[in-house]
Amino acid sequence: MSQFINKNNPHSLSTLFFTEMWERFSYYGMRALLVLYLVNSQNYSESDALHIYAVYTGLVYLTPLIGGYLADRFLGSQKAIFIGGLTMMIGHFLMAFPNFLYLAIGMLIIGNGYFKPNISSLLGRLYKPDDVRRDSGFSIFYVGINLGAFLAPLIVGYVGETINWHYGFAIAGFGMLAGLIQFYIGQNKIIKEDISSQSKKLNPADWGIITLVSVINLPLILVILELNQIINDFFFEILAILIILIFFYFITKKKQLLTVKKDIKRIAYIGILSIFVIFFWVGFEQAGGSLTLFANNSVDRNFLGFVIPASFFQSINPLIIILIGPMIANFWLSVDRSKNKINTSQKMGLGLLLLASGFFLIMLVNNSSETSISLWWLVGVYFLHTMGELCLSPIGLSMVSKVSPKKIASLMMGFWFLSSAVANFTAGKLPAILESNNLDLFTFLSVSSLLAGLVLIFISSFMEKLIK
Repeated sequence: MSQFINKNNPHSLSTLFFTEMWERFSYYGMRALLVLYLVNSQNYSESDALHIYAVYTGLVYLTPLIGGYLADRFLGSQKAIFIGGLTMMIGHFLMAFPNFLYLAIGMLIIGNGYFKPNISSLLGRLYKPDDVRRDSGFSIFYVGINLGAFLAPLIVGYVGETINWHYGFAIAGFGMLAGLIQFYIGQNKIIKEDISSQSKKLNPADWGIITLVSVINLPLILVILELNQIINDFFFEILAILIILIFFYFITKKKQLLTVKKDIKRIAYIGILSIFVIFFWVGFEQAGGSLTLFANNSVDRNFLGFVIPASFFQSINPLIIILIGPMIANFWLSVDRSKNKINTSQKMGLGLLLLASGFFLIMLVNNSSETSISLWWLVGVYFLHTMGELCLSPIGLSMVSKVSPKKIASLMMGFWFLSSAVANFTAGKLPAILESNNLDLFTFLSVSSLLAGLVLIFISSFMEKLIK
């Protein structure tokens, strides 16, 4: 496996591959169970469960902005990854105890903020800016993400739904522990191949900082829990304030950066693409909410006498990526080396069009007179959405690591994940909003994704001029 991962790529790619695989195992295990657990075990209404899902997944992608900043200024990527991993591991284990639900969710949110932007920016530091292997390397890395995402619903989901919900959450905690062990073992490879020379062997003082910051996270999480209702009611207002503070930071602390016209254009390029990415993830992230409930309520899940747990359907997306992800990685490498090169904006626009086609497929099924639909229709929806994801997500990660000004690389990776924060929060809230206005969710998502994809492809030439 490691030989395949490292073929034509830095050897430490395998370390980051398996670290991210186990972290995603823990995250997607939690995501596979959360809504079903709240509805079927804790007697939450579907709208309340989706609301908690919205807040959780929204904040999970908001905190990387802060974690990226702290890594750039104070901690460095390695320490931030260990802090994030330890915090998330404890959060997953706490999910095994019903009374600690909100504290556990808070720890998962904070821990992800340290972990997520820094492992991606660390991967970017293994390649020179003009290295043609970059998109291929990120696509392979993306297979690792989805290997964890594939295994999680099958293992965590099965144990949680059929044996005990809390045992399932505990298994997710052991997954995060395995990721931390993998990252620790592979440190020497990373230090050797980091072309920025920012990675170094951690000494006892570094481990002291990791322990101290991890402990400090606990009171911070308790404060967040006290402000829970304020966050719920004013999520987008808080987000707007954070964005203003980011640019104020640029103006006051990074004047030397803003005098470089090239860097300003690159930041604008990432910002514009982030807006279009929101449209994609709002639709795609229905997988953990509305599509899971759709599978639970409206799909005939009987397959050869076995009733498939609803959480299992979340494994379709990563399974497809595992099977065809390496082929897509090689495809992009061949295209990028050819005369018919497709630019980043066009690739991402294509991803939005594929997402729209998936929702169009489910619209056709919803208009039928059948009360329970064949599971193969839902498989088809996930297939189209997955193809769209492969055109957008790994390409986006690669682009941010390549385009971001070096001094704020982790911060910009956090800014990129900010679009996912907006999208995830919106994805959880949108069904109730549309239902109250008598609008069909899947029709809305099909039309909005289609329009966003067409616009992005139309402006792709302008977008690429910003980074030349």
